[in-house]
Amino acid sequence: MDLQLSKKVVIVTGGSKGIGEAISRQFSIEGATVCIFTRDQESGQNLAHELTEKGGQSRFYSMDMTDELAVIEAVQQVLLEFGKIDVVVNNAATNDAVGLRHGVAQFRNSLERNIVQVYSLIHLTLDALIESKGCIVNIGSKCSTTGQGGTSGYAASKGAMAALTREWAVDLLHYGIRVNEVIPAEVMTPQYENWIQSTSNPKEVVEDLNRLIPLGQRTTTAEEIANAVVFIASPRSSHTTGQRWYVDGGYVHLDRACTQKASHLKKS
Repeated sequence: MDLQLSKKVVIVTGGSKGIGEAISRQFSIEGATVCIFTRDQESGQNLAHELTEKGGQSRFYSMDMTDELAVIEAVQQVLLEFGKIDVVVNNAATNDAVGLRHGVAQFRNSLERNIVQVYSLIHLTLDALIESKGCIVNIGSKCSTTGQGGTSGYAASKGAMAALTREWAVDLLHYGIRVNEVIPAEVMTPQYENWIQSTSNPKEVVEDLNRLIPLGQRTTTAEEIANAVVFIASPRSSHTTGQRWYVDGGYVHLDRACTQKASHLKKS
């Protein structure tokens, strides 16, 4: 299926690693021009070079997303070079484990890192998105629905992202701008894998985690998240807005009493 994304200009924040990298790659495969916003200069440069070598068009812009002046400059550079912005994917975030014991200052900092920068980027790209009748895809988290424990800042930010997805979908209807959210649960990114390897028994952690995921008893891949994002951003999903798409193997919504029992019976 042709997703009709050729020549579309796409910004992907945190677009050089993990889920963001997979999203950047998939947009490039579909013929989009990928603008990678990342604070990791090395991975951004390497990925942009690789995508270009494979026949795509990609640029990276090195910045911390909380640095508003740097983001302003990057948005201006995108518009100067490519003349438009069709899609913004708000992927950059950090599950920074700022909990109730950390205090108000760290909580505020967590909100700056995880949700204020999202508002800032959409504010700065809004005129371009209006002109292109563009699309916004927010990358959420299961913790906005389930909670996680010990991560008040991140959970609050992702809860706000869920609300802003619906708010912006309403706000931007009359411009023809669609706004949707893709929500992962357990994705085996390099960051997640590093955490697993830091535990006392990584193999047991992975086995326990896999048992919790109803569909296939395995974690979601970054490519599966990317495939959903690219489809939702495409004209093939032209009448979809304000939606929260869970790409999680049934992790959030399926009844554990049923799925755990089914898994047990299958093994016996």
